[in-house]
Amino acid sequence: MITLGWVRMTALYNAWQNSGLRRDVQALDAGEATRDRGAFFGSILGTCDHLLRADKMWLSRIADGPEAPPGGIAESRNLTPDVAAWAARRKATDTAITRWAEALSDCDGDLTCSSGALGRDIARPMAVLLTHFFNRQTHHRGQIHAMLTAAGVEPEDTDLPFMPEPA
Repeated sequence: MITLGWVRMTALYNAWQNSGLRRDVQALDAGEATRDRGAFFGSILGTCDHLLRADKMWLSRIADGPEAPPGGIAESRNLTPDVAAWAARRKATDTAITRWAEALSDCDGDLTCSSGALGRDIARPMAVLLTHFFNRQTHHRGQIHAMLTAAGVEPEDTDLPFMPEPA
């Protein structure tokens, strides 16, 4: 279904896109970043926090990495106290995702993990879960992009073919 090359490319794309989000969100004043915009997670920062929490949760599942943050979806919009804290944790998480992708040797087989949303364990093909991991990131970045645009920010390109070559 997917290849190691796809996983690595998508991890780099995620880091590139989140770098732009960090720049754009940090350029907002605190009131703009935290203003309720009627989105599912309220504000720009609330949606950024949700995305970060979910990335950390999924990374704990697929990489046997650090423990997932406490709480569930309802609390995910309040993961960090402010934009600066979010930006630092976002950058560290993107580094962890990229390093994990580089070290990944196999994306075959099944993974069993606990789903808080379903309240039970699930077993799914690793390829399906990795596709979900990266697709969900794109979905939530799209929500953030729309809120940034409405706030008068012009985010940079999001097209994969325009991603800079890795250094």
